Amino acid sequence: MRSLHRNISAIRRKNQKGKAPDIKSKSIFINQVCLQAIILNVMSTIRNKVQLIGNVGNAPEVRNLESGKKVASFSIATNEVFKNSQGEKVQNTQWHNIVAWGKTAEIVEQYVGKGKEIAIEGKLTSRSYETTEGEKRYVTEVVATEILLLGNAGSKNEPEA
Repeated sequence: MRSLHRNISAIRRKNQKGKAPDIKSKSIFINQVCLQAIILNVMSTIRNKVQLIGNVGNAPEVRNLESGKKVASFSIATNEVFKNSQGEKVQNTQWHNIVAWGKTAEIVEQYVGKGKEIAIEGKLTSRSYETTEGEKRYVTEVVATEILLLGNAGSKNEPEA
């Protein structure tokens, strides 16, 4: 943003000196402004974005709230395979808590089962709560906005084509 303001200031200074910027500098300036606008737009859309591909670890728990809205909760495992310093293959598994609301929860309820490979897009959220014993607990979850069904594993039926 600062460079955008500097470019505008430079063109204003040139105009005040009686020299109008040539076509080439105008074109470069316009291209820079457009590029910066595109970058700002993209950055605002990916500020809190999570994309995961993994396998569902447990059967999704779907609840109907009093408001009539559905919410689905489940976990997925993502695997990373790499070689350690001794050249041995090492697999690192990370577990992620996923929450889906509304229509996305309905899709989860209908098609997602334990072991199913899925792709998730959403945003990270953190919250805290207090247990019945008075302990404070913290939870980080991915609130899914998009779910893509992959592979054939899982206990739920595939959608009919």
